[in-house]
Amino acid sequence: MFGESFPRSQYMQSEPRMSNTEALTDDEYTMRTSSSASPMSPYFYDQGRLSGEGSPMMMSPWNQTASSPFQKVQWFPDDDGGSLPQNALVGSLVREEGHIYSLAATGDLLYTGSDSKNIRVWKNLQEYSGFKSNSGLVKTIILSGQKIFTGHQDGKIRVWKVSPKNPSVHKRAGTLPTLKDIFKSSIKPSNYVEVRRHKTALWIKHSDAVSCLSLSDNKLYLYSASWDRTIKVWRIADSKCLESIHAHDDAVNAVVCGEDGMMFSGSADGTVKVWRREPRGKGLKHTAVKTLLKQECAVTALAVDTDASMVYCGASDGLVNFWEGEKGYTHGGVLKGHKLAVLCLTAAGTLVFSGSADKTICVWRREGVIHTCVSVLTGHDGPVKCLAVDEDREAAGSRDRRWVLYSGSLDKSVKVWSVSESMNNYQAQHQRMISDAESLPSISDSSLSSGWASGRN
Repeated sequence: MFGESFPRSQYMQSEPRMSNTEALTDDEYTMRTSSSASPMSPYFYDQGRLSGEGSPMMMSPWNQTASSPFQKVQWFPDDDGGSLPQNALVGSLVREEGHIYSLAATGDLLYTGSDSKNIRVWKNLQEYSGFKSNSGLVKTIILSGQKIFTGHQDGKIRVWKVSPKNPSVHKRAGTLPTLKDIFKSSIKPSNYVEVRRHKTALWIKHSDAVSCLSLSDNKLYLYSASWDRTIKVWRIADSKCLESIHAHDDAVNAVVCGEDGMMFSGSADGTVKVWRREPRGKGLKHTAVKTLLKQECAVTALAVDTDASMVYCGASDGLVNFWEGEKGYTHGGVLKGHKLAVLCLTAAGTLVFSGSADKTICVWRREGVIHTCVSVLTGHDGPVKCLAVDEDREAAGSRDRRWVLYSGSLDKSVKVWSVSESMNNYQAQHQRMISDAESLPSISDSSLSSGWASGRN
């Protein structure tokens, strides 16, 4: 029921400029790079397929029929009466209604999204309220003031508002794009673009799953990435779609905003691109600045650290690449800590967290460009699909800066971790006790690797 946190020995550090395919076996690499892979192969990708066909959700061994959304929630606290070690499991939130695909945290509130189409709200780790969309599993959640934006498998972005009279009540405030904009755009034939062979749609609408949402550095714009290969830019004030960027040649799995109008995108086509936002009349124009990465393995996650000095990229080969923003986004190195696909990334303070299909979370501490894996958090029984982090307010003001890390998994649970930026004697002692083999993540289900071979996260 409880997980363990094994500190990683100091040899696990970033390795500058390593080959991005090093984690693959020869057979895996051949299959992933071959254009003649059999349709029966897990590495086969059909360019014309819909998002629900062969997606990680459908191929996951945890994809079973979700049970009733009205089942009683369970909270499993850590019963250890002693003081917590530096990085430890605090407890688990379990509500048997679906796999957890998205998380967002602010203060004492946690929002969780699942394939049950429900968005649950937790306050101080107790169920507080919830609301439900009519269709489309909840792939991503982002908070902006009193508004909550949710991106869904059905290609829609839904907008919710917190009731000013009762903060536990969340009401549907609309959908992006708005019905008014859809009607106005539909009149002009020039507003229709080809989204698949012999199929057109309005350029302001996503035609496939919304995989990721991100807020601009000035909080004025919302970016939505989609499996339809585009990124759309929305003005939050009036819900208008200002621009649609044909960003990649395959599904866009991740989008994240940096400082000074910079935006980063990652795709199943194996590339990471840098974009610059510029005003253009009453709208915006994004210009491609640089391609940071071009590889065979799908890019599955992106993150920018707190001061926007580093950009991190997780991929289906289990590696995390990073670039130094202060040096024009030059490649800084590779973090090797996972044996299967990296599905999510987030950063806080001097720490970077990577969640993987191997069911583990690596905690990396950054000193300059050197990243040391100080802990491997274990306890999930399924792939770690999403992460959210918030500062531990109880530890505010102390020398030991601590974070509350939330991890959502396809095992239908959310785990809550207490993580420290420093390493004390507790960790140093354990590093001397464990062997190199014991410090590696345990992999018990090799079939997971095929689940993300399609490249869609």
